[in-house]
Amino acid sequence: MPASTSAPPRLIAFYLTQFHPIPENDLWWGKGFTEWTNVTKAAPLFEGHLQPHLPTDFGFYDLRLRETRRDQIKVAKEYGIDGFCYHYYWFSGKRLLQQPLDDMLGDPQSDMPFCLCWANENWTRRWDAAEHEVLIAQKYLPDDDLNFIKSLIPFFEDSRYIRVDGKPFLIVYRPQHLPDARKTLEIWREHCRAIGLGEIHLCAALTHGNEDYQQYGFDSGVEFPPHNLRFANSNERVDFHEEFKGNVFQYAQIAEFYLSRTYANPRVFKTVFPSWDNTARTKERALITLNGVPENYEFWLASTLDLALGAQEGGEQVVFINAWNEWAEGCHLEPDRCFGHGFLAATRDAKQGVRKYTEFPHVAFPPARVPASEPGAPPPEPRPRTFWQDLAALCKLHGRRTFARLKQAIIGVPWLYRVLSPLVRGWRAMRAKVKNS
Repeated sequence: MPASTSAPPRLIAFYLTQFHPIPENDLWWGKGFTEWTNVTKAAPLFEGHLQPHLPTDFGFYDLRLRETRRDQIKVAKEYGIDGFCYHYYWFSGKRLLQQPLDDMLGDPQSDMPFCLCWANENWTRRWDAAEHEVLIAQKYLPDDDLNFIKSLIPFFEDSRYIRVDGKPFLIVYRPQHLPDARKTLEIWREHCRAIGLGEIHLCAALTHGNEDYQQYGFDSGVEFPPHNLRFANSNERVDFHEEFKGNVFQYAQIAEFYLSRTYANPRVFKTVFPSWDNTARTKERALITLNGVPENYEFWLASTLDLALGAQEGGEQVVFINAWNEWAEGCHLEPDRCFGHGFLAATRDAKQGVRKYTEFPHVAFPPARVPASEPGAPPPEPRPRTFWQDLAALCKLHGRRTFARLKQAIIGVPWLYRVLSPLVRGWRAMRAKVKNS
């Protein structure tokens, strides 16, 4: 694009508050459960699969500590993040995971602009593949519309709250779940006018098949990748250790899909993610992106910022990043043990106008499966067995549970892999020698 003299769009990162224990999670998932519980249990599903994702700078933090949030804000600002969008959990007056958010509101030193996204969906046992089992439901009671907007007024009135086109900005994650969305939105607008707050900007998340914010009466929409993808997966290109029921996509393929997306209604805010891999939550049902690395992310973000700059005639532009700290979904800007500050540095460079790449630099697949032989052709040479396949074969002598426990132990202790690898290779060689004798 031609050089622009306009200020770059603001960058807002979605922010998860489930990094502290609450009584409800203790009851549903076990004492002391936090997001880290899922993160640390993740295991690789194929050779080269980067799991688990483990933090560095901030460690396995607890968001009840103000110092953690202040450190996050300091680093986020240094690398070009202009605000956080906190997920807001409200169920007919009952709030969950609210302590970090409320503490932020009362802490002037948490000097980061922020907005809210109402996560208005049922909490279920989806992580356990039991989505039908509802833990806490959105009931949409007669008084909920008014009570919900009243709960937001202290946030809207805060000087740090993000405004778009001069109006407090609110996202609704599942607008299609509102029984009468237009009525709900009008109640919210009327209340804000009545108390002197003025107009508000209501934004519908484009999730779960929804791609039209105007049908529900919203002012705008916001993309939420990887929602609403429309192309086939690449599962056949990956050699999984065990049966896999999810979807594998190339990062570049997803990014190109969103870069080329157009909508019938014009006010849609673009969103990018640094990577995506929710193996930690859904295991063999995961959605995994290949090559979710800082260089690819930088190109997607830079290209998205260019698009947003070109669309500024339609109003103030914001670009969202999913997310600051969704560790169990494998999408986090926070530093990790593999890439360090790589995603943060890529964010800063893209925002500052650095354009290192003219295309996605990384699009390789893991080692491909051996293709089927043509009729009459000699059989192909067998692929070398991986360490995990050999370990699984060895552990069959003691049962599947033994393999799972040993695998988890090896992932968490790198030196254990270095010790066991030659032992497993020796066992394989000995077994092959016995078989051939």
